[in-house]
Amino acid sequence: MVLRMAFRNVLRQKRRSVLTGLTIFGGFTLAVIFIGWADGSYNNIIDEFTRNRLGHIQIQEKTYFDRPSLYKTVDDPKAVSGVLKGIPEVESWSPRVVSAALAASGDKSAGIQIIGLDPEREAETTRFDRKIVRGRLMAGPGSKEAVIGRGLADILKAGPGDDLALLTQAADGSIAEDLFRITGVLSTGDDMSDRTSVHLNLKDAQNLLVLGDRVHQIVVTVPALGRVPAVARAIDRDLPDPSLRAVPWQDFARSFYEAMQADKAGLWVMLVVIVVIVGVGVLNTVLMSVLERRREYGLLKAVGTKPRHVVRLVLLEVLILSLTAVFVGSLVGLGVNAFLAEHGIKFAEGLTYGGMEFGTMRSELNARSFAIPLVTVLASALLVSLVPALRAGKTDPARTMRLH
Repeated sequence: MVLRMAFRNVLRQKRRSVLTGLTIFGGFTLAVIFIGWADGSYNNIIDEFTRNRLGHIQIQEKTYFDRPSLYKTVDDPKAVSGVLKGIPEVESWSPRVVSAALAASGDKSAGIQIIGLDPEREAETTRFDRKIVRGRLMAGPGSKEAVIGRGLADILKAGPGDDLALLTQAADGSIAEDLFRITGVLSTGDDMSDRTSVHLNLKDAQNLLVLGDRVHQIVVTVPALGRVPAVARAIDRDLPDPSLRAVPWQDFARSFYEAMQADKAGLWVMLVVIVVIVGVGVLNTVLMSVLERRREYGLLKAVGTKPRHVVRLVLLEVLILSLTAVFVGSLVGLGVNAFLAEHGIKFAEGLTYGGMEFGTMRSELNARSFAIPLVTVLASALLVSLVPALRAGKTDPARTMRLH
């Protein structure tokens, strides 16, 4: 009976019901769109940052991350590759050699970072081939060809076809020097990296540094960011060498991860604002409804209705309005998020974050963007309605009937 009365009251006071429903609908829909947009934007930035540069996971010597050194290596990369092949969630991987050096071309010189890599594996793992803006990739082992960053090309006034001399220290303690031919210029989106990077074929870099088959890192990517911690633990468990460690991107890109977490904190501030807006709107409408309907509540009490049933009646009215608004808001939010996930929003000048430039930001369709607003909006609406409901339940029938 109370439920039937609640439906009747909602339909009877159409104007008030519409105003209350619109308040809840607006807050819920804004929250759904905002969370979907925030999750999509953050995940897009993280995936672009890790997949295009550092990978989702890096396998390296345990202390390499804290104190990188030419001598801290993965001694048997083939054995590690065998482990990675046995883990289904590993999408791809690529070995790398990393070392500091001095580069010179013509009368220009600069301090650089040598990155030795397998062009084919790196293309699968970090889309290395898509970053070439001039020229081509380096050829196979023994070609002594190099691809340099766009910023470094500007510093050295060099480009495809020019010679590049490299001078560094080899792993056997000797001075390593050699001449390479520049075949391409790349842009990673990270200005700092592009001013210092020289990419060589993996075998050429190993020969230059006298490393044999050893590498410094094996960069791993996985299909979904949410699976990174679990995959890192699985790799760690199966690594053949106890001196090695699988490091997730949250560790080796700590500053970037902390910046992203700080930005995500703004999500909760926005949610609080939305909850306050919904709460104030619902409280105002329900309180006015209770004041206007005191005679009705007095009649209910006079015919023997218990206070808890009156309280339940008011809360049910708010719940019916809230569920209706949430249902409609879910349809609208789903449509908007689906559109933004498909087409995104393009920035005329690009958005720079973490040293990388992003031209389009997309939303994301996930359960979280609906679950969080659902819980917070319903809870806030019912919570603020509790005070007016309790007030309605305490209505004095005799006094109310006399005054109204």
